[in-house]
Amino acid sequence: MQVILIGLDLLVINACFITLALLFRSKSLITALDSYTNFYYFFNLSWISICIVVKVYSEKNVRSFESFARISMNAFLYFMGIVMLYLFFFHLLIISRIFIIVLLSSVSLCLLTNRFIYLLIYQYFRKKDYLINRIVILGYNPLAKKLVDYLEKGAINAEIIGFCEEEENVHELTHYPVLDSISQTLNTCKLHSATDIYSTIAPEQNLLVYDLIRNADQNCIRFKLIPDLGIFIKQKLYIDYIKDLPIISMHREPLEDFGSRARKRIFDILVSSLVIVFLLSIMVPIIGLLILLESRGPVFFRQLRSAKNNKSFYMIKFRSMYVNEKSDLQQAHRGDTRITRMGRFLRRTSLDEFPQFFNVLKGEMSIVGPRPHMLKHTDEYSSMLNKYMVRQFLKPGITGWAQVHGLRGETRTVDQMESRVEHDIWYMENWSLWLDVRIIFLTMLNLFGRENNAF
Repeated sequence: MQVILIGLDLLVINACFITLALLFRSKSLITALDSYTNFYYFFNLSWISICIVVKVYSEKNVRSFESFARISMNAFLYFMGIVMLYLFFFHLLIISRIFIIVLLSSVSLCLLTNRFIYLLIYQYFRKKDYLINRIVILGYNPLAKKLVDYLEKGAINAEIIGFCEEEENVHELTHYPVLDSISQTLNTCKLHSATDIYSTIAPEQNLLVYDLIRNADQNCIRFKLIPDLGIFIKQKLYIDYIKDLPIISMHREPLEDFGSRARKRIFDILVSSLVIVFLLSIMVPIIGLLILLESRGPVFFRQLRSAKNNKSFYMIKFRSMYVNEKSDLQQAHRGDTRITRMGRFLRRTSLDEFPQFFNVLKGEMSIVGPRPHMLKHTDEYSSMLNKYMVRQFLKPGITGWAQVHGLRGETRTVDQMESRVEHDIWYMENWSLWLDVRIIFLTMLNLFGRENNAF
């Protein structure tokens, strides 16, 4: 389904561009063919990049037509913004404005049409019996009810037939019928043409399950066991294997993989090197001089911050305050008299954070990760919040998932810090290189807007 959607969108985008280009050229409205050719490549690359960053075609989004339509609209707005910036910064006045308006209008209409085509295809496939997994659930208990809820909400091609359970274990009306006893599960599956059995009963609880596992394979029925790990610990768990040995973890950590860590580090080195060479080489002397002209003290502010595995390092920033004795004890707050006039500008535009690319190059930080806190705050909040130290499993970052969701700057309450920690843990458990690119892109967008917590 996702491949079909990607193919349809790329087809209409290219068809609109090429058709309009040929039409305008036939009317002698296109003269600089090279500019249009470059714009064509940029047009395609921009759409693909935006879709990757905002995850337009992710399985979670395409499952729901409403969700897919909404995120597609957001992606198209970002796409239009990037196209306009490209035309503005490269002064491409030679490209017809009528061409651009007609092109963007045509693409938006075609993408909308694609969404309705997707809806028709989606409904068509949902009705095809050979694509549907017909499920019988073994056991009727809280775990089985939770499984039903998840299957109803998340599985596109799942049809729940009913339960197999002993009558004496059922004490309430069920949403799906209780078809038969556990001993008759296999016959029931054959009768209802079931393709899958989900067992919420462990073999140790009922020895008949062992026979059912063996016989299900013989009858081309997939048998899936749902262990009730909630009796041991009440939180989400992750299961991995070392050969045939199951390993249960409290958190999923993609960056525990050496290859993932290597990719993230290479990305950090490349980006930080470019920033240092092309931006900081210009910014340091200019900003440094402006800082020194306003107040005495060093150009850079160095402060001990908490790092990966609760180690500490000196984080570097452009100095935005008068030299004071409270810098390691008190966060900056709105109306803080310690902040200089130049410092207010640096903090409002986030330019004060740029020297941290030196920390990234040294390997003390990453471009994306949990923001490093003062040692004092780490000590305080680690005793207040149970999961606070989980964020220390990662290298700290210049920007992060919490920051692009507005959770930056001063934390006045424990609830604000708890929300920040939750975002940091989500980032740790869902990391990908494309997520880093997405966060960087959103951070850049925030720089052009006004952030309430940037002061």
